[in-house]
Amino acid sequence: MPDSICAELADAARTHGRLAIDTEFMGEGRYQPLLCLAQVAVDDPANTEHPVRVEILDPLEGDLDPTPIAEVLADPDVEIIMHAGRQDVGLLKRVWHTEITHLFDTQIAAGFAGLRAQMGYEGLLSELLGIRLAKSASFTRWDSRPLSEEQRTYAAEDVLDLLGAASELQRRLQERGRLEWAREECRRLEAVSDERVPETLFNKLPRIGGSDPRTRAVARELIDWREAAAESADRPPSTVLQDAVLMEVAKRRPKTMERLEQIRGLGQATLHRRGRSLLEAVARGIEAEPIPGDGEKPPSSAPEDVPLAALAEALVRTRVTEAGLAYELVATKADLSRIVACVRQGLPEPDVKTLQGWRRAVVGDELLALLRGERTLRVGPRHRLEILES
Repeated sequence: MPDSICAELADAARTHGRLAIDTEFMGEGRYQPLLCLAQVAVDDPANTEHPVRVEILDPLEGDLDPTPIAEVLADPDVEIIMHAGRQDVGLLKRVWHTEITHLFDTQIAAGFAGLRAQMGYEGLLSELLGIRLAKSASFTRWDSRPLSEEQRTYAAEDVLDLLGAASELQRRLQERGRLEWAREECRRLEAVSDERVPETLFNKLPRIGGSDPRTRAVARELIDWREAAAESADRPPSTVLQDAVLMEVAKRRPKTMERLEQIRGLGQATLHRRGRSLLEAVARGIEAEPIPGDGEKPPSSAPEDVPLAALAEALVRTRVTEAGLAYELVATKADLSRIVACVRQGLPEPDVKTLQGWRRAVVGDELLALLRGERTLRVGPRHRLEILES
């Protein structure tokens, strides 16, 4: 029975201190992704051939009660192992009403072990364990039943060797003194959510920062209207009203169907089915309290920042290569541009990851020293970049 299986897996996870999990889901054409499968692996020392137990939990078939597994996901004494788990974390938290703690993501950890960033699972297993997977069912309909044997094999293989890969990665990271760095980075994923928060969606709208307070109020109301319509129809919000069209409606604030029909991007189906309710949402936004801008602007860039940002990137790439880290873990071009602009303008340090935690020790302090004129870059012997104190 599924319930007893979930309880057995939870007991094994607590006994051995870890659990690996992966999911299969369908997001196409839906308001939010549908959880179709959850594959779970736990240590099974009694199995001498392959000391791992793998179970495929199917929330679409039968009466699955995932409570025991959900409780383990939130148990800080059990390590939860995933690969590229951002979407899995958000999905499981929402659907199983749980939190996820003590997460170890093997894709993230690989970047600290001298492997390339964003490494796929197949590549990781090949690199760490010499195992090659025949991935063949990734783009099948996971919401259709019954599942084929090919699908079940594919799903099981996603976690069969995940515990072994995590063990090998942790061994390598321990030798390099990087294990805690990797764990720190993995913990960032624990806060991931796939819940659609209206305020967050509002702040991501194009050109919303420079809009007038009345337009902002209407746009905020339209966000609520679009989310309700999309959820009711179980359709992606963009099929109800795209962001750019939403902003145009908020800017023009039509009061009649004739005015609404003049806005590009509104299809006849949307006008016919939702035109009246859309006008009502616009009217509510007009009557709502205007929403002023937050007044916060990123530091302005200047042409002279471009070569400085390139110099900063050269320093960062040099240091992360020496450290055997993936560059993507340490900095982005946007982070470097903000740092350069703030130093030039004498502003406080920006809140970017390059200047925080272990990253600051690897490159952050030295990067600031470079921008203050306290470091020099030159091409040294063997055509390698050298970083010298000025």
